[in-house]
Formats: sequence, structure tokens, C-alpha cells
Amino acid sequence: MSRIGKKPIEIPAKVNVSIKGADVTVKGPKGELTMTLPPEMTVKQEENTLVVERPSDARHHRALHGLARALLANNVNGVSTGFRRTLKIEGVGYNGDLRGKDLVLKLGFSHEVVINPPPGISFTAEEKGTLIHIDGVDKQLIGQVAANIRELRPPEPYLGKGVRYSDEVIRRKAGKAGKAK
Repeated sequence: MSRIGKKPIEIPAKVNVSIKGADVTVKGPKGELTMTLPPEMTVKQEENTLVVERPSDARHHRALHGLARALLANNVNGVSTGFRRTLKIEGVGYNGDLRGKDLVLKLGFSHEVVINPPPGISFTAEEKGTLIHIDGVDKQLIGQVAANIRELRPPEPYLGKGVRYSDEVIRRKAGKAGKAK
């Protein structure tokens, strides 16, 4: 049995959920998200909880059961509290700053890299531009934006320069050993 799929999703007080067939719309204080569930899965709302059910114990249905429940729980958490991903910029002269809503990065290129936030995403910078926070309601979109920014200058193993996630650990390598005399 899927342990994740069977777990009910608690709906916070200020969140409204509407179910129309396979489409589930979640509205809350932070925003609104709509997702389409796999057609085999059904969602039932019982007072202040959501329960995802599957038609059979087939392997495919068990996999979709846990996935649908996890995605729905992420939507409920996103519209009620929101999500945040933090990036750390390391390197001499490397930093990030805000220009209006846009994020301007200096990453050792001959030019500045300007990133326009997609709808539903906001950037904040602190500590002289070495920490960048990405906030929003859609967990998948935040992760994708963070991965796109990290891809511009991934951390390198010798000096550790580049853009990395705040909780990422970079395995450092030793440089040249030098000539033995």
C-alpha cells in the first residue's frame, strides 16, 4: 500500500479547494494554483481534509496515487505558506542585485546577466548580493528557476566559485601538487 497516497491532506482555514472532474483548484492567501490529476485518481473533500483514492492495486495506480497526493499537498502548502529556495553566490566580484523586479547577476562574464521573474515568482537579495531568495507558491516553478540560475555558473570543485544552493555541499579537490625538488 502507498503510505504517502493514503495520508489525508489537511486544508488550512484560509484555503478553498474546488474539484471539477480531474481538475483541482486551490485558492489561498498567497495565490491560486490549478492542477489536473491523472484521470484514474479521484479526490474527495471531507470537511477540512482531502483524500486521494485509486481504482486498483496495480503497480501503475500505486505510483500515481502517491504522486497525485504529493503534488496536491504541495499546492495546498504553496497557497497557504509559500515556498522559498535560497542560492548562495561565491567568488571575487560575483554578486546579485535587484533592479526593480529583475535579478541582475555579475558572474565573471563580460556582461551582466538579467533574469526576469516568471509570473508568481519574486526575488530578494541580501548580504551584499551573495544570498538570493526565490519565493512563490509553485514548488516546481521555484525549483526550475533556481536550477536555471545555478546553471549559469555552477560551482567548481577547486576554488568553490559559482552559484550553489544554500544547503548544497561542494566536494573540494586539491589543486596541483607542484614540482618535487
